[in-house]
Amino acid sequence: GYFRSFELQPTLTDGAHSTVRGYHKPIMIAGGLGAIRPDLVEKQPIADGDLLIVLGGPAMQIGLGGGAASSQTSGSGSAELDFASVQRANPEMQRRAQEVIDRCIALGDRNPLVSLHDVGAGGLSNAFPELVHDAGLGGDFNLRAIPNDEPGMSPLAIWCNESQERYVLAIRPASLPLFTELCERERAPFAVIGTATREQHLTVRDAHFDNAPIDLPMHTLFGHPPKMQRTAKSLHPHFAEFKTDEIRLDEAINRVLSLPTVADKRFLITIGDRSVGGLVVRDQMVGPWQVPVADCAVTATDFYHETGEAMAMGERAPIAVLDAPASARMAIAEVLTNIAAAPIKSTAEIKLSANWMAACGHPGEDAALYATVRTVGMEFCP
Repeated sequence: GYFRSFELQPTLTDGAHSTVRGYHKPIMIAGGLGAIRPDLVEKQPIADGDLLIVLGGPAMQIGLGGGAASSQTSGSGSAELDFASVQRANPEMQRRAQEVIDRCIALGDRNPLVSLHDVGAGGLSNAFPELVHDAGLGGDFNLRAIPNDEPGMSPLAIWCNESQERYVLAIRPASLPLFTELCERERAPFAVIGTATREQHLTVRDAHFDNAPIDLPMHTLFGHPPKMQRTAKSLHPHFAEFKTDEIRLDEAINRVLSLPTVADKRFLITIGDRSVGGLVVRDQMVGPWQVPVADCAVTATDFYHETGEAMAMGERAPIAVLDAPASARMAIAEVLTNIAAAPIKSTAEIKLSANWMAACGHPGEDAALYATVRTVGMEFCP
């Protein structure tokens, strides 16, 4: 991961100043790597009549403000909207739900899980339709069967809230006693919300109002939405040459070493267990004085073999201010030189995951983003 502060206002060749770019506060990113057994990569096909279940915490008035609330200028929103928008985590519930999933997987061929889906943006209104749509089916749901800690919520809020620590899954009807036993042992709440249907139709029934607030064909949700079209214009500013004549070396050293980007960041590392699970081979700390300068992270596959995974990161946001495509090439080069510390036989074994961020709509930014993605995906490492 990394921890960075940044602010820059480049000077143009004509002496004028360009736009100030930077972060309002230091930002941090921490990456992770997981491993999964080959037989668990693909979801199993859901059949007509399979039970559709929500596992984990109850519905609450959470996440209904969505991105519109989180994107407002600070202090401009109402307290009610802020409360309904903020995510409130429940680590204990997350642990219980994860234990149920782990116990199911440990059963091997007797694993009752047919298909599993996380609950994110849009809550159950997004997760359940996606779960059955992947199998080419529809679903019939009972809204009031959803565990609910705030019964005064509207049908829309019950179906769409983004309460945390929940999964949706499908099991065969015959597996319900086994799944119930596992959930009771781990004290993880769950509820059967509906069943998969052969007809590709989504129905959500509300026994309280004796109606069906949602009753529509699946293709209405998963049809072919119109493609977004954007008009972008490239800007080619000419920046003045960086001058070092008036920079004192001792002052520059102190300023650079004081930057969060460069300074010792062990305060972000030592707050957690760096060897949890016992399979961490290379953590952040290096050498007898345990300085956090490791080039890459290395984990073992298991306790019995000499195989594992290596992970490295690259990031060159400051260069993007001057030349966006060059920043992407430099970031990839940084990844490769960092991960070279691990015994990797060839670059064919490396999987690249790229993340892009840009101030879309700002003059020149859309074109710079397009040029950067094209450079990586079609030129530098297609």
